[in-house]
Amino acid sequence: MHTIWKGSISFGLVNVPVKMHAATESQEFQFNYLHKACNHRIRSIKKCPVCDREVDAADLVKGYEYEKDRYVVLSDEDLASLEQPMSRSIDILDFIDLKEIDPIYYQKSYYLSPEETAQKAYRLLCQAMEESGKVAVARVTMRSKQYLACLRVFEQALVMETMHYPKEIRHMDTVGERVVPTEVELTMARQLIDNLAHPFEPEKYHDELHEQMAQLIESRVAGEIFEMEAPTKGRKVVDLMEALRASIVLTEKEKGELELDEASDEGKGVQDEVKKAPTESIETGLDQPSKEKPKSTLIPRKRTTKRAKGA
Repeated sequence: MHTIWKGSISFGLVNVPVKMHAATESQEFQFNYLHKACNHRIRSIKKCPVCDREVDAADLVKGYEYEKDRYVVLSDEDLASLEQPMSRSIDILDFIDLKEIDPIYYQKSYYLSPEETAQKAYRLLCQAMEESGKVAVARVTMRSKQYLACLRVFEQALVMETMHYPKEIRHMDTVGERVVPTEVELTMARQLIDNLAHPFEPEKYHDELHEQMAQLIESRVAGEIFEMEAPTKGRKVVDLMEALRASIVLTEKEKGELELDEASDEGKGVQDEVKKAPTESIETGLDQPSKEKPKSTLIPRKRTTKRAKGA
């Protein structure tokens, strides 16, 4: 796994040297702009509108616009001077319960692996955090930016989630007119939630648009025509109670079919009889699932970027 940062975890007087690795990766398909006439890739050109000439990367500087069309220029040396002596340290500030952090604060996940000399200290921290049920709130500086972070144990290893600061979180002033649902509506809504409640199984969720894009690309490469099936839609349900009632009936039916699928061989005969029996079609605002197509094996190409050494 590629190392993107090196430093140490610091809490109390304990120091654990670690390496940082990206824990997630984008699976988006990257497209290039081509010249329509010849299908050759268009080159992005950095050009100064005042000097009317192309500018090389070496001639670029960073500037902050403090007024309209007025900038203050900051050199690499200026930015480097802000780096603190402990900028290579993940400083743990507090240990708290994970449920206290709302997911809106999370940005990106990184794996933290121990240096060879820190195996025992790393394992000690992991086990102590697991047994205490706590996660760590920390501060870390990467690429001239200071982040708030959360350290937690995932698959027997430490994961660091960079976080937004409170002032970066936008707050909704109002959520429309204050409406109080009836007790009947609440009861039906809770029943619908119960019918749709399942243990979290991340493997069963997949990006349908990504798979369709892969199928489209594969068919074009093979010179074939790709036809996308339009989703089957039911009638619009305007009344809230009608929508809740229809949704509950639909989920109860699906729940019953699932229980029959999981039944023993003795119960399979009953399942066949149930499937043969006529059932009333329920029209709701929910799309009906279509027949699943074979999944594409096409994987998006990774773009290689030059990273600064010692990032």
